[in-house]
Amino acid sequence: MRRREKYTPQYSYHEWLHWEERGELIKGIPVAKSTRIGPKHENAVSEFKSRFTSAIIKAGCKDCHVAEPVDYKITNDTILRPDVFVVCAKIKKTYLDFPPVLVVEVVSKVTEERDRGIKFQLYEQHSVKYYIVADAMKRSIETFELIQGKYELQTYSTVFTFQLSNDCQLSVDFDNVY
Repeated sequence: MRRREKYTPQYSYHEWLHWEERGELIKGIPVAKSTRIGPKHENAVSEFKSRFTSAIIKAGCKDCHVAEPVDYKITNDTILRPDVFVVCAKIKKTYLDFPPVLVVEVVSKVTEERDRGIKFQLYEQHSVKYYIVADAMKRSIETFELIQGKYELQTYSTVFTFQLSNDCQLSVDFDNVY
């Protein structure tokens, strides 16, 4: 008997655009959007957006902003949808075609392996300066900074300072995010 090879279809950005329910596309493989995340996750996402927006305004960072839900197209076969991200340049297309300076992923049981695995690697490889992994269930926050091409876990502090660009440094208070 001949052993059957498993066939995994590969998709591109242009095919992905036509799907009704678009999750993420990672190396050509569709990843469904998690629909049963829950209120703790949604509250944490909202809180991070609010805190980063306030800190950016307070710091007077004119070019930086928390991007509203927009797709981050890394390659033609990899499109991610971060929970929260900050850019320090104008988004000129219907999707983000350059790395954000900061990404926050609020993990859940469903997304934790992907957020800590392939997405961690992709953000690191594509030079996202800060990657924050937040776990609402464990009430934890891990901040990774890209240093010489590799993420290094930063010492936790309730108030963390981010150097988003040459003219944008801000402090964000993570106390009572959850």
